[in-house]
Amino acid sequence: MARNHVTTTINGDPVEFLCDTEQTLLDVLRDELHLTGSKEGCASGDCGACSVTMDGRLVCACLVLAVETQGAEVETIEGMADGDRLHPLQQKFLDHAALQCGVCTPGFLVAAKSLLERNPDPTESEVRYWLAGNLCRCTGYDKIVRAVLDTAAEMRE
Repeated sequence: MARNHVTTTINGDPVEFLCDTEQTLLDVLRDELHLTGSKEGCASGDCGACSVTMDGRLVCACLVLAVETQGAEVETIEGMADGDRLHPLQQKFLDHAALQCGVCTPGFLVAAKSLLERNPDPTESEVRYWLAGNLCRCTGYDKIVRAVLDTAAEMRE
């Protein structure tokens, strides 16, 4: 079977890779590009652990075929920090102890960043609604929501 040559941008860097037609973006990120921050929780788009943005739109990487990223701009959890300087959301997740096992954390962070880019002053209901596609089996969500709201307030100052 012929492999597809894909040229895209990931976390601001031009990237080229070869993939099979049926390979998902998540598989290519993890297995071919060694960007293992996005996690596979369900492989059906139900948990949000593999959330990334593609051309500014929040998507589950397990539901996007890698060939669909041709010419696209993809942002993953690896692109959030600026070198050793954490993104404010990452810092607030630590400050609020909004993570436990860590499987869901990258997806929550990418989704929350996407929300704050669209709405820098969300209500608690808006945060909960926006993050409803991300499942966590450890934290109970309250600390996650508080971390997002605290980040929003800090970023507006």
